Amino acid sequence: MGGYAVTPGEVGRRQFLAVAGSAALAAAGTACSSPSTEGSPRSGERASFPDGFTFGLATSAYQVEGATTADGRGRSIWDTFATKPGTIDDGSSGAVACDHYHRWEADLDLLKGLSATSYRFSVAWPRVLPEGRGQPNAKGLDFYRRLVGGLRQRGIEPVATIYHWDLPQALQDAGGWGVRESADWFADYAAILFDALPDVGTWLTVNEPKIIVQQAYQLGWMAPGLQDTHLSGRVLHHLHLAHGRAVQAFRASGNAGRIGACPVVSPVYPFTETDESRAKAALSDITENTLYLDPILRGRYPRLDGQEPAMVAGLRSAERDGDLAVMSTPVDLLGLNYYSPVFVDDFGQPRMRYPVASNGWQQVYPRGLHDVLVRLHRDYGLPLMVCENGIPDAAGQSPLEDPHRVDFLRGHLLAVHDAIADGAQVLGYHAWSLMDNFEWARGYTQRWGVLHVDFETQQRTRKKSADWLADVMAHGSVPRS
Repeated sequence: MGGYAVTPGEVGRRQFLAVAGSAALAAAGTACSSPSTEGSPRSGERASFPDGFTFGLATSAYQVEGATTADGRGRSIWDTFATKPGTIDDGSSGAVACDHYHRWEADLDLLKGLSATSYRFSVAWPRVLPEGRGQPNAKGLDFYRRLVGGLRQRGIEPVATIYHWDLPQALQDAGGWGVRESADWFADYAAILFDALPDVGTWLTVNEPKIIVQQAYQLGWMAPGLQDTHLSGRVLHHLHLAHGRAVQAFRASGNAGRIGACPVVSPVYPFTETDESRAKAALSDITENTLYLDPILRGRYPRLDGQEPAMVAGLRSAERDGDLAVMSTPVDLLGLNYYSPVFVDDFGQPRMRYPVASNGWQQVYPRGLHDVLVRLHRDYGLPLMVCENGIPDAAGQSPLEDPHRVDFLRGHLLAVHDAIADGAQVLGYHAWSLMDNFEWARGYTQRWGVLHVDFETQQRTRKKSADWLADVMAHGSVPRS
């Protein structure tokens, strides 16, 4: 999780576009409409979720584990990126973070104490394969075996992300996601995990490929910090290919459970009721959404005319016969991360319409999550799982008082409830994040956890939002006010 302010001509890193509704876009094959200002009214003092719906929290390896040189772990691109002057707001890194690598048992007890039934985490590629390929690191695999076993012992469903941005530096030195071999590296790595961790019930392949393409390879704001639009097209294609190869490896493993992708999605709306604004919203939807969904779920790229020519040229240079068939190997579910809607004006520029969080880019609009879930159900017909959804501490708030986060979680959980009532098959919801952590390029300047972390002592303390969420997860229902 993290945040970047919207700059002219660019969409902020959490503003991944998914248009929902308008006759003007029907001709382009996508529905788009102006957002409703109110959620649909529902009766009752609490909104109850279906039996089997899982409530949980989310983290990622580099943001919480620390121990970046312990037990044979190799170097990642984020270890390198954090050493470069000016890349991290406070000059920090994930070298210690929350020290979850050493404190995992206590952290799982805290998770159990919140009545969570699901935990979404990621596996650190360089901890398992220090050089990215070759012989696995036994101590690294043992850590994840203990983690998965500890979750199972506590009655918590493991949801494991194979890749959450921490590519081994050795693979980056060999070309990283820009070379076709990266799909082979990823498939081999995934196969090792499937063999070592058969008790994982849900696997997610690549976290937010859009952020990798745009922020890491076009703008240079994320590791490895490159600015090469042509290369970003190759990276996009190879990430899709790697996803498909991992799904194939999962099928070949014979493991029970399910596997899917994990994009970040947002509804895109025209900022004004004009044909120009609607047309720009349709174009943005292709750029930021269907470019990442259609290849893996429909076996084709959307129309690429009107897209950035250098990116398209890079993508086309990476394509080979049969790639789309591999990319679209059937999955069992679609994970999604949701933070904010996007509004596009007549000139294709992002605009702000709703209250903005302290990170400067995140518009708070719960109804957008409803629209995303209903659209994904309509367009792709897969079971859905919300894998990230959250908001940072408000500026100037006391460390444990976060009523704005309670309001945020309530509104978005009610939006999920409404989407289920409107036909979407939603399996579960994960709040971002379990605890304050290393927030990528923002370092430790933003706090997103329901647990406060004192980074000097590593003491975890519940915020008010944790108490509220514990009540929700214990009862399987959300108070409406």
